[in-house]
Amino acid sequence: MPSGRRTRALIGSPGAGLGLAAVALVTLCALLPGRLAPTDPNEQRLLARFTPPTARTPDGDLALLGTDQLGRDILSRVIHGARTSVLIGMSAVLLAGSVGTSLGLTAGIRGGVADHLIMRLADMQFAFPFILLAITIIGVLGPSVRNIILVVGLSSWATYARVVRAETLAVRERAYVDAARSLGLSVPRIVWRHILPNVSASLIVVATFGVAGAILTEAGLSFLGLGVPLSIPSWGGMLAEGRQFVDTRYWLALSPGAALFATVMAINLIGDALRDALDPYLQTRGTVDRF
Repeated sequence: MPSGRRTRALIGSPGAGLGLAAVALVTLCALLPGRLAPTDPNEQRLLARFTPPTARTPDGDLALLGTDQLGRDILSRVIHGARTSVLIGMSAVLLAGSVGTSLGLTAGIRGGVADHLIMRLADMQFAFPFILLAITIIGVLGPSVRNIILVVGLSSWATYARVVRAETLAVRERAYVDAARSLGLSVPRIVWRHILPNVSASLIVVATFGVAGAILTEAGLSFLGLGVPLSIPSWGGMLAEGRQFVDTRYWLALSPGAALFATVMAINLIGDALRDALDPYLQTRGTVDRF
């Protein structure tokens, strides 16, 4: 499908437009939390603890989303939590995608022993319990943003490897790849110019959904106390802190939960639109249906 038609199909999707707007807002919060947040997210004001949303604190400040049990402004913590989620989500996908794509290309191009070994490693990865891997790595290295990225990235590389391998096995048999071989092009050049561009569509879709999964994984680990340190605001950590007050001070868990839900939903909407725009089978079927 031509790139112009793909772009129009993506932009014309109402779900994609809504998702892009939400992701743009979250990205803006992640890039400029200090300018958008009304206060320091870790500033404790015990006299202002449990201030309801849209009420004013004893200092006269307006708390749009309320304050928590330590008097910290929830809006500021939600905005700064966006930076944590976006950083971990993007970095983990970049790590997993780089490792998985490299191994998938190697398995698909080399075949034989290399293919068998890489796929068995992928099977072992799928069989290994994720929570045990997280406890092991974080228990040894300690909780930090870097270690969370490492855990999430190492737990999801196999998905990229399988997808890229399957696409590579199909692309390497195409006529233009045979022509490139007959012209004497080296294997790295064939991979870079002919194979990788043709597997990138599937890779982009998988990576998009992977960002949403990584954000949810980070929130789940932080909720369990295995995530980022308490000094760094995160949506999962805020949910963990607010769960004991959910029946009396609902806003402590509602705001980070809503931010997490909206972000993951927006990314999934973009992923669905990208899949529809980049999948040649769906586009061909849609063209046939119009006739």
